[in-house]
Amino acid sequence: MSYSHENPKDIHGKPFNRSLLVAVILVGAFVTILNQTLLSTALPTIMSDLDITASTGQWLTTAFMLVNGIMIPLTALLINKINSKTLFLIAMVLFAIGTVFAAIADSFAVLLIGRIIQAMGAGIMMPLLQTIFLLIFPVERRGAAMGLVGLVIAFAPAIGPTISGWIVDTWDWHYLFFIVLPIAVLDIIFAFFAMRNVVPLTKPKIDILSIILSTIGFGSILYGFSSAGNDGWSDGVVIGTLLIGVLGIVAFIWRQLTMAKPMLEFRVFKSPTYALTTAIGAILNMAMLGASIILPIYIQSIHGKSALFSGLVLLPGAILMGVMGPITGRIFDKFGARWLALTGLTILVVSTIPFMNLGLDTSMGWIAFIYAARFFGISMVMMPLTTAGINSLPNSLISHGTAVNNTLRTVAGSVGTAILVTIMTNVTESHSPDASLAVTNKASYMKKMADAAVDGINGSFIFTFVLCMLALLMTFFLKDRRKVEIADPKAKSVSKQ
Repeated sequence: MSYSHENPKDIHGKPFNRSLLVAVILVGAFVTILNQTLLSTALPTIMSDLDITASTGQWLTTAFMLVNGIMIPLTALLINKINSKTLFLIAMVLFAIGTVFAAIADSFAVLLIGRIIQAMGAGIMMPLLQTIFLLIFPVERRGAAMGLVGLVIAFAPAIGPTISGWIVDTWDWHYLFFIVLPIAVLDIIFAFFAMRNVVPLTKPKIDILSIILSTIGFGSILYGFSSAGNDGWSDGVVIGTLLIGVLGIVAFIWRQLTMAKPMLEFRVFKSPTYALTTAIGAILNMAMLGASIILPIYIQSIHGKSALFSGLVLLPGAILMGVMGPITGRIFDKFGARWLALTGLTILVVSTIPFMNLGLDTSMGWIAFIYAARFFGISMVMMPLTTAGINSLPNSLISHGTAVNNTLRTVAGSVGTAILVTIMTNVTESHSPDASLAVTNKASYMKKMADAAVDGINGSFIFTFVLCMLALLMTFFLKDRRKVEIADPKAKSVSKQ
């Protein structure tokens, strides 16, 4: 396949329109990633309409995340076994079918089935998107290309709650899916003409045991950490699923390392740059996603604002990160990841400090400003580090590198959210006044309860600050390299880019 800027060619040597292919993939990724957060604001309305409890309704989000997380490691196998055009169409068709189910759902069961089918398509999309982008652009332009990916990753889930609130307030929750459906269908039609097979196939053998171990391991881990935030770490189900998840992942990794053609190649960690950038990215995702959950709780619970309002407060940060994605990508192409990451993480650390000192009367404008500053810093780190790590791998391992990276980021986000919610809950409980005060002085009791809630939120951001500092310190060990650091499994020598 040619990497020429003027005449890119697919694996069969046929030229294709790279700009059109990029547009089709980005649109598909945008609508699938958007659905991760699209229901967050609409859940109360859906619960009332379908007559379900909050714990039941939460499964619409939890199930999507679980299936999405399970599909990501499987995608490394699928990318190397199924033509990239066919796999993209499979992902989008699955997503569209799930969207139809959700749009016409008149019961919780039908809506849940729709969300699960949607997640099957969405889980394929992100690793496929990154693999294709990294293969159709030369190394010196991968930063700018991955900047576009960063725009989608940041912007789509961030505007989900805002769009959701507006649609539910204006129409009906079914329109959340009716609006997305035609975009998905049009993208499928355009994909028939614009998509090309750009990923060389290795045709790995399907190992059923690997699939089972992967599903059990990653599914249990994600479910365990998701449940820990609500049910507590001492809950029997939480402990059991986490233990099963750890055992499943250990068995899965052992099997991959002993197979000639593994489903997921963990030898990508032999690259020092890949290992370091992936670890920093996972820590950063813990800090980013966890804080994105905690802050709306503060805005809604302490300040009494609506979910739509909290979404609007967070929106400037998402827009800024989306705009900065392509810009930081171009800077990466010229100067590498190290100084970008050091600058971005320094900004992130400094802008996290105010969130450790929130009060009952903190200005919403100030929160919007410092939240935007945090995302400005993150925009300089997330995709440049991912690109630097992938650049250290040979082309034959790019699909495995993206799948491992996305899997760890998904798990890290779940872990980070669970830990931050636990810290918030425990600190709040330890600082709460005695219940007897509610009888003798209700006003004082309510004030102390509000103070305790703020203390809990500040405590969670202190942990976030520690994570950001850890990521910053690790970045000092990063070296800007533009060469492959480990051998291609199919080559006799290490190739250079």
